[in-house]
Amino acid sequence: MKKSRRSSSKSLAAAIDEVLDAFSLTKVREYDAVTRWNEVVGDQIGRVTEAVKIDKGVLVVRVTNGPWRNELTLMKSSILKKVNDAVGEGKVRDIRFV
Repeated sequence: MKKSRRSSSKSLAAAIDEVLDAFSLTKVREYDAVTRWNEVVGDQIGRVTEAVKIDKGVLVVRVTNGPWRNELTLMKSSILKKVNDAVGEGKVRDIRFV
């Protein structure tokens, strides 16, 4: 009798997220947003910003001056999408520019 292989609709990313959550390593994934900030936003924005920390899903980013802070606030939704694409969907729920 031939055994059928059970197919799973779960993606590899979802399976990895489950394992990380099970071992309380979600914080590692969140902190990845801080360490990969320059890679995600590129050189131009990276030169005028510094990702400081992540607290309860909010990425805190220090900005060197007011005009850049305003510009980045206008770009927040697209930056947030890029960050979540890089570190895992939903790991960062907001960005606060300070």
